[in-house]
Amino acid sequence: MILEGKVALVTGSTSGIGLAIARALAAEGAAVMLNGFGDAGEIERLCEELGALHDSADLSDPAAIEAMIARCSAELGPPDILVNNAGIQHVSPVESFPPGKWDAIIAINLSAAFHTTRLALPAMRDKGWGRIINTASAHSLVASPNKSAYVAAKHGIAGFTKTVALEAARDGVTVNCISPGYVWTSLVENQIPDTMKARNLTREQVMNDVLLAAQPTKRFVSPEEVAALALFLCREEAASITGANLSMDGGWTAQ
Repeated sequence: MILEGKVALVTGSTSGIGLAIARALAAEGAAVMLNGFGDAGEIERLCEELGALHDSADLSDPAAIEAMIARCSAELGPPDILVNNAGIQHVSPVESFPPGKWDAIIAINLSAAFHTTRLALPAMRDKGWGRIINTASAHSLVASPNKSAYVAAKHGIAGFTKTVALEAARDGVTVNCISPGYVWTSLVENQIPDTMKARNLTREQVMNDVLLAAQPTKRFVSPEEVAALALFLCREEAASITGANLSMDGGWTAQ
């Protein structure tokens, strides 16, 4: 197992992309700390399945992030692998975008990655090995209407990734972001029936003409595909990949 003896902290990992990444890392021997909200019983089951710890830190709170990193370091060891995956979304025209929603999206989608990185990087430098992987989005490269905060945060993640990669380039630490298009998660799946009713469309029409309108492949990215790329970035063969924004969007941003 290629990650035996490594510690991985994955934010937003109680479902979706984050959980798929946590599973992939645990399967290769990493000791994992999960983070995120959800049903307490389901989270306990996930911890048993993965042999993982869970921390419920609110990533909009820098003090809670600091406590999470300290707990991970005390109970598992300092993170060798940091995956900044947590994110939220709100859709609204800019003139009516609630300022509180803007602040929350910037805090969780962008500022949280700054706080986890600044706290985790020193120990990685000391060891001469580390992997920081940020979940960005096709929206780190292109924009869509009514998503001003999300697009701003994801563009920010792409720039932040490049900057930290340059700062850590000689320390054995790589810093990259993965930019998926629409990923098939329960969050997406659960939107389909309402959209079918609201727009009088079939399930296939909603998927192809609404959700996948921008993706030439007309298929969703799977969480496992994103996880496989994240796992590859942790391999020694990926040591020269740093500062990269890796698209996984079915051709969306090639247009």
